[in-house]
Amino acid sequence: MTIPSTALQLRSLIQSNGELQLSLATVPVPTPGEHEVLIRVEAAPLNPSDQGLLFGAADMATAQWSGTAELPVVTARVPAAAMKAMAGRMDQSMPVGNEGAGLVVAAGASPAAQALLGHRVAALGGAMYSQYRCVPVSACLALPADASAVDGASCFVNPLTALGMVETMKHEGHTALVHTAAASNLGQMLLRICLQDGVPLVNIVRKPEQAALLRSLGASHVCDQSSPNFTAELTDALVATGATLAFDATGGGRLAGQILACMEAALNRKAKEYSRYGSTTHKQVYLYGGLDTSPTEFNRNFGMAWGMGGWLVFPYLQTLGPGATQALKARVAAELKTTFKSHYARQVSLAQALSLEMITAYGKRATGEKFLIVPNAA
Repeated sequence: MTIPSTALQLRSLIQSNGELQLSLATVPVPTPGEHEVLIRVEAAPLNPSDQGLLFGAADMATAQWSGTAELPVVTARVPAAAMKAMAGRMDQSMPVGNEGAGLVVAAGASPAAQALLGHRVAALGGAMYSQYRCVPVSACLALPADASAVDGASCFVNPLTALGMVETMKHEGHTALVHTAAASNLGQMLLRICLQDGVPLVNIVRKPEQAALLRSLGASHVCDQSSPNFTAELTDALVATGATLAFDATGGGRLAGQILACMEAALNRKAKEYSRYGSTTHKQVYLYGGLDTSPTEFNRNFGMAWGMGGWLVFPYLQTLGPGATQALKARVAAELKTTFKSHYARQVSLAQALSLEMITAYGKRATGEKFLIVPNAA
């Protein structure tokens, strides 16, 4: 295969004048170092975390398109009130894309790098919305021989997040989980893991059709926020499972507080005596996403034994250590087409990803409508 000297890479730039600029930059194709490989990127998912970097704090309702069909440019305004939060990335053209998969077309001299030459790998290296990406061997996961790049594109963020949630549950002494936005690709993965591993799981969704989907996949406890009896149904599910740990993808709004209140109510159903300080069992909600960008609100009606904080998978994996993390990655590779299978609503090229129509579609971050970028597509 002939390797070009330059290739396209999607870039995001927030300028000091308050303008976001999305474009395709022509960048040199690097030569891999001793312990590196060069990947011809064939598939890279658009995760919510990627969109956070892609759009920053820009108001995409103000987006405008210019340039050409091959080299589009999208601009949008960042509200003045949000500019302070963007200070750390101001006037820096930033590549985007946490993960992806493709064919190793060149490799460094080390045995580990040479062993991947000609093989398809998944990689967690950043800047994956690129036609070619050079990454360390340590950032790669060799895909099974029968797996395509599409199969392996989402090998890291969602699978390791779902597995990390279960590991967190075990390490912190909980015995069951609650998960919000549970009909997502990640939520379906977590459901399959919990069914396989015998972990009780309470799934929270926003629509009846999402609840029906999860029940069809084997979920025993599904609570629909649109139900007029949501809090009572959630409390019943918490009594049945004993769940005292939740992972909330929405972040904003009142849901995290509602979960803690229902946990307290579930514990009090079994309490043998009254305490004005509430139950002594610790209840924890981790916010790991920001689907709801409004402030997080809650009433302290859940006693004193509680916690609410942030959780991100890769800092958590650092606490596990390389051995335990590698074991999780090995499980992902072994169950790539079953437990950790991802579904995509649409595949788009780099240029198509910068059309206003596509930005509106994937910018909704709607459950079950994940997009996949195919960087080398025409």
